[in-house]
Amino acid sequence: MSDKTVIQGGHVIDGTGIPGRETNIAVVDGLIVEVGPNIAVSEATVIDARKQVVAPGFIDIKTHSDWTLPIMPKAESKISQGVTTEVIGHCGYSCAPVLPGKSNELADYLSPSAPWIKFKTTTFTDYLAQYRALSVNTIHLVGHNTLRLMAMGMEDRTPTQKELDHMASMLVEALDAGALGMSSGLFTAPGSYSETEEMVTLGKILAKRGARYFTHLRDEGNSVFDSIQETMEFANQVGTHVQIVHVKLSGIDNWGNADKLLDLLADARNNGIPVDCDFYPYTAASNPLKNLFPPWLQEGGVERMIHQLGDNSIRERLRLEIKQSGLNNFGQIPDWDAVRISISPDAPQFEGRTISDIAKERGKEDFDVALDYIIEDRGQTRVLVNSIAEEDIIKFIKSSDIMIGSDGNSVSPEGITGKGRPHPRFYGTFPRVLGKYCRDEGHLLLHEAIFKMTGASAKALGLRNRGLIKPGYAADLTIFDPSTISDCSTYENPHQFCTGIAHVIVNGKTAFLDGEHTGTLAGKILSRQKDFIP
Repeated sequence: MSDKTVIQGGHVIDGTGIPGRETNIAVVDGLIVEVGPNIAVSEATVIDARKQVVAPGFIDIKTHSDWTLPIMPKAESKISQGVTTEVIGHCGYSCAPVLPGKSNELADYLSPSAPWIKFKTTTFTDYLAQYRALSVNTIHLVGHNTLRLMAMGMEDRTPTQKELDHMASMLVEALDAGALGMSSGLFTAPGSYSETEEMVTLGKILAKRGARYFTHLRDEGNSVFDSIQETMEFANQVGTHVQIVHVKLSGIDNWGNADKLLDLLADARNNGIPVDCDFYPYTAASNPLKNLFPPWLQEGGVERMIHQLGDNSIRERLRLEIKQSGLNNFGQIPDWDAVRISISPDAPQFEGRTISDIAKERGKEDFDVALDYIIEDRGQTRVLVNSIAEEDIIKFIKSSDIMIGSDGNSVSPEGITGKGRPHPRFYGTFPRVLGKYCRDEGHLLLHEAIFKMTGASAKALGLRNRGLIKPGYAADLTIFDPSTISDCSTYENPHQFCTGIAHVIVNGKTAFLDGEHTGTLAGKILSRQKDFIP
C-alpha cells in the first residue's frame, strides 16, 4: 500500500470556523501535504469522501482515559466518535508520580475510577516512557491531588514548607518529562484542603515553564461564581493560561444562569486574563458517590471514612450540611431519584438503579442508603447525578467561547471496561453535538460545531500543527456523514457506538475504516517541549 493517501470529493471543513468547500486532501508520511481540487492520485490510496464531511480529528480536551488506555489501547469509544487526540490526567487525578510505599494509597484513592489499574512506584518520566502504543494521541497532565496525596496523604491542613517543596519538585519533574501542565480538583479531597498560597506557589512554576493550568472548580453548584472568581484571581496573580473544565451550573438553584457565566468569562478575557473552558452536552454529571458529601468526610483515607459513617452523630452532621448547602459540587437536587448507580465493583446488581429506588426496596431513608452504599462498596461506587438544565446546555452549545470535552474515558463494550453503566458521554459526546444540537435542533452551524471540537481546542492548548486541515499539519482526520451522525448511547444502555463516522485517520494511518476499527495504533504522546507553542 502506498504511503500517499488522497481523500477525494469531501466537504472539507478545516477547523478554522469558516464554512467548508468541496475539495481534496493529500496525505504523505503522516502529514497533510496538499489541499485543493486537482491532486494526482496515481500510486495513492484513495478514500472516496463524496457526500461526506472531512474535518480535523476531534480533540477531546477533557478526558480521564489515563484510567483505561493502559488496558484498552484501541480507544474504541473515542476513535468511533472521530476523536484523534485526548487530554488526560484531569481534575487533579493522575496515575503518576507514585512514590515508594504509596501505590496502595493511590489505588484506594482512585478505586472508584480505575479499579483495574495496578499502580507501582514511578516517576512521571518513567510513566510516560512505559506508555504503550495507542490508537489516539495523548496529552498528559499531572494532577495536583496526586501530588498532594504523595507529599502529605489525605490530611486537611496547610502543607509544611518541606511538603510544599516536595510537591513543587514532583511538578517540575512531570513538566520536564513532557506534561503540558497541572490539573486541579479543588472540589474534593485532598485538593479541596489546599488554599491560595499552595496553589499560587505551584502555579508560578507552571508560568515559569510555559505550562498550563486546568481546573475543576472548587464548586460547580451554589458557589460556582465565587469559584470562577477564585480561578480568575489565580490566573491574574500567576500569569498562566487557565482551562476551566466541564463548566456547568449544577443544582436547581443555579439553573438559567448561563448568560451570567458567559459574561463573567468575557469580562475576564477583556481584562487580559487567558482563560478558556469546555463542557459536555448532557444534563447528568458523574462522580464517585463519596464525592457528593463534604470533603472533610474523606480526611484520613478510606478506612477512616468508613469508620466515621458508622457514627450516628457524623451522619446527622452530614444530613444537616447537605440540607443547608446541597450536595458537594452539585448543589440542590430535586430528590435522590436524581442519583443513579453507574459503576459499582462490589455490588454490580444495583447498577442502573437510583438511590431512591434502592431505599424503597430496603425500607430506609434515601440519605441513609446513600451512606450505607459507600460503606458496602468501600467508596468505590460511581454515580450519575442529574443536576444540569438543558437551557444552559443550549446556551453553551451556541457560544463560540466554549469548547467540547467529553469528561469521559475510552472504553469498549467488550472486556473489563464494558461493565457497569457509565455515562453515555463516553460513547456519544461529539456525535451528539453534530447530530442532535447541530443538524436536528439547529442551534449552530456545522462549521461552528467543528471549530469548537478542533481549531478552538488546539488554540486553547497551544497545540502546534494540529487541529486544522492545512498543509504541514499532522494528518489527524475524521470523515463522517452529516445526515446520519448520531449518538446512540443512553443512560439505560450506554455501551453503544455512535453512527455516521466513516473513517478516522491518526498521524496518516487509518484507525477506523468504513465504520470499523482497523486495530492500528498510530497515536503519539504529545509533549510540551516538542508539540506545543511556548
